[in-house]
Amino acid sequence: MSEDLRSLIPRADQPLPTGEAKTRSVQAMFDVIAPRYDLVNRVMTFRMDVGWRRRTVGSLGLTPGSLVLDLACGTGDLAGELSERRMVPVGADLSFGMLDAAARRFDRVQCDGAALPCVDGSFDGATCGFALRNFTDLDGTIAEVARILRHGGRFAVLEVAEPPNPLLRAGHSLYFGRVVPVIGGWLSDASAYRYLPRSVAYLPEWPELRATFERHGFRDVERTLLSGGIAQLVTATRDRS
Repeated sequence: MSEDLRSLIPRADQPLPTGEAKTRSVQAMFDVIAPRYDLVNRVMTFRMDVGWRRRTVGSLGLTPGSLVLDLACGTGDLAGELSERRMVPVGADLSFGMLDAAARRFDRVQCDGAALPCVDGSFDGATCGFALRNFTDLDGTIAEVARILRHGGRFAVLEVAEPPNPLLRAGHSLYFGRVVPVIGGWLSDASAYRYLPRSVAYLPEWPELRATFERHGFRDVERTLLSGGIAQLVTATRDRS
């Protein structure tokens, strides 16, 4: 079965998939890497991802008891941080393999981000970690998050970025493009970790991304670069119903 899934992950000499082909590729890739996903994250970020997630949850500014959707929740790292701060996480992810690999106990559902099985205005906040570039319909996904958030609800998104400093950008490009696939190959699946650096091409430029948030009813859309710009935190507030 795993070999069938790996066949859906595009090779380095193939173009990045779009539409339904992208959805199938992303689902297959995360099903394949789910068992060692957390380990690879810790190794390739030198555990900086732990601090990034803490900052992401802190940026919500929500009180204990708040109901928070963790979009593309994966194995539950952000959900765990939400629980530690006494918020109530509900996870959603396209990959059943990732949901199944979650060590923590929290409510979660398998679904596409552009079709959330949630009631309008039912959540106080939402988080999303390293997944914007993986949504086939990013515009529709942001619209869905806006739909399920109450007025004044908060959305915090953690994602990769490129450092603005030319020297750091060159070093990061070399590390992300060459070293990360090697680490991923040693610890998990080489084809998947060759695809992940390439998937950054799906990310919109910041002005376009901010405009998308604003178009779907978010205000105070802000971006903070983390660790010299190798990651970014985007925060926004739901403005209207």
